[in-house]
Amino acid sequence: MYGMRLQSSNLIMFQIKGIYTVSYPKILIRRGYMLFSIMHKSTGVGRPKKKIYYRVQDLDRVMDLQKKPSVILQLKSIIQTQKNQYLLLRDLEKEVGFVQKWNYMAVIEKYPSIFHVCGGSKSPPFVRLTEKAEKIASEEADARKQMEPILVKNLRKLLMLSVDCMIDLKKIENVRSELGLPLDFKSSLIPSYPDFFSVKNVNGTDFLQLENWDSSLAITAHKEKLALKGITDSIGYNQKKARISNDGNFPGPFAFSLRFPVGFRPNKSYLGELEKWQKMEFPSPYLNARRFDVADPKARKRVVAVLHELLSLTMEKRMTSAQIDAFHSEYQLPDRLLLCLIKHHGMFYLTNKGARSTVFLKEAYHGSNLVEKCPLLVFNDKFVALSGRTNVDTWNEVPHHHRL
Repeated sequence: MYGMRLQSSNLIMFQIKGIYTVSYPKILIRRGYMLFSIMHKSTGVGRPKKKIYYRVQDLDRVMDLQKKPSVILQLKSIIQTQKNQYLLLRDLEKEVGFVQKWNYMAVIEKYPSIFHVCGGSKSPPFVRLTEKAEKIASEEADARKQMEPILVKNLRKLLMLSVDCMIDLKKIENVRSELGLPLDFKSSLIPSYPDFFSVKNVNGTDFLQLENWDSSLAITAHKEKLALKGITDSIGYNQKKARISNDGNFPGPFAFSLRFPVGFRPNKSYLGELEKWQKMEFPSPYLNARRFDVADPKARKRVVAVLHELLSLTMEKRMTSAQIDAFHSEYQLPDRLLLCLIKHHGMFYLTNKGARSTVFLKEAYHGSNLVEKCPLLVFNDKFVALSGRTNVDTWNEVPHHHRL
């Protein structure tokens, strides 16, 4: 299973199909990198080939600092779903489980500006939002309203990326929060747009199906950003005169933005190969993957573009490696997906922080801050700010652009 993370006291192992990738962060984390030992499981002989994978401390920090805000927002949602807009403390365990209950209790105690505990000797204690928190929470409805056209557009693009323009609904549910979809999107959002979506049952499995193709949506986030820079196509652009910079970036119509980690020093040979890759034309991710030979270098670059586009459709431009791999058949992703992500470490960052390994789209972040935020994340910023925490993950002060 892709992205499966096995952990012991001194190592972390990412297990992928036919390959083991092992890192020893406790030994090497102080030097700012992890050591990956890679070997084919099928051979069973020979020494594993070791590769250095440099840590990006700012993105690791995102995972560390998002824990408390996540609990705050989740508790807010739990309280709001209660009939009387309050939650009996004795029922908290039913909502979040015995282990997580203590994290939530700590948050309730630490942030009285958001959560108010009532009750006592004559009535069971319960928690509710403070008056100020309720006032800000009421703004969520407007943020959700602003989000709807963004969600519909991104959901259509998600389907357009797939080979059959249809995806198992369970897989979409698995990335619901990453996409920003409401909890009841199957009964609220989808039926509201019959011209765009339909649910089709295939052998007992419900699939979300695209009803019509819109060529105007078949433009990647990569292309849109190049257009903003005035680079729209190769016509009139002399790639022969342009040269790749020492940081791997190249001002061409088929080049991706790269951000190599601190400590990584590409040599001349590496930059030469990278320049060829950056100049190489590739088919659109919105063309059907079945049309291309997986051994073709252009097709392989197209797969990288698909991963870039998939992460671009999420609110925070990140997903777990398991969530990405869930779309393996729909997007014809490579068998060695994890190694593909590691190879293109200028574009993607794979962190083992948190409960699951997570993949970041590097260009979407400035330090630990998400550069572009959708209306829902802007609302989350405002609500979490009640805690007085001004330097939390993506809750820092950065320019807000209301688009995904």
